[in-house]
Amino acid sequence: MNNIINLILIFGAKYLFLFVVVIALVWFSIQLKPRKKEILFFACICLPLAFIIFKIAGYLYYNPRPFVDSNFIPLVYHAADNGFPSHHTFLVSVISAVVFVFSRRLGFVLWILALLVGFSRVYVGVHHMIDIVASILISILSAGAVYFLRKIRGGIK
Repeated sequence: MNNIINLILIFGAKYLFLFVVVIALVWFSIQLKPRKKEILFFACICLPLAFIIFKIAGYLYYNPRPFVDSNFIPLVYHAADNGFPSHHTFLVSVISAVVFVFSRRLGFVLWILALLVGFSRVYVGVHHMIDIVASILISILSAGAVYFLRKIRGGIK
């Protein structure tokens, strides 16, 4: 039973993020042209903002990966570099945040997947929980800031 759980969470840590990307791209592709423009505009502001904050956070705080701190072999290979914040979790959470602004239902599903990616990354031993939480907070704060600025200017309904 433990091997099955390990395999599922290894899959979650390594590959689940790809499903989020594909789902978001398919969802975007079926939107009507005016909605696509609105989503694209929002994403083109939110993603770079979030990425800049993400990079600054990584420069300001160094958090060795758990397998470096505790001297164990993780379930998936990873370089012994800075784990803060989590790249995989950041990618899926920023996508989830953007989608959530335009589709609460799909955004909620993607957030569940984002949390599973984060949990899986902790479980396999390549991230601490703070790495995951930071990635999620950066995504939420960035999307929230862009959302409220656009709402104030009358861009998002």
